[in-house]
Amino acid sequence: MRIAYATADQLAAWTGNPAPSDADRLVTRASEDIDDALLTAVYCVDDAGMPSDPDVVQALADATCAQVEFQHATGDDGTGAAGRWDSVSIGPVSLSGRSDTMPGPTGLDLAPRAQRGCCGTR
Repeated sequence: MRIAYATADQLAAWTGNPAPSDADRLVTRASEDIDDALLTAVYCVDDAGMPSDPDVVQALADATCAQVEFQHATGDDGTGAAGRWDSVSIGPVSLSGRSDTMPGPTGLDLAPRAQRGCCGTR
């Protein structure tokens, strides 16, 4: 089961722009990133595995929207592939990275605003 912590409407409200046509996919992918960041977090959930505390629900929705906004700003399409390299060659393989969008030691490229909102770093 795929969990989405935000809706297309919440994304539109967060960004102040109409939600893109693939908003549901983007929100789901961003929710997966937030879920990965919260791997050891403890909070109450309902029978569907969704948070039950309204403050936690809002924090996760905000973090998810921040993650989508970050991915859009960095050229990432939600797959983690786009915006990762300045240039790529196939033979004999040459990649040139961009340090500003490379993921941290966990391998998760989490938006700074998402980290502040959901992971307690202020």
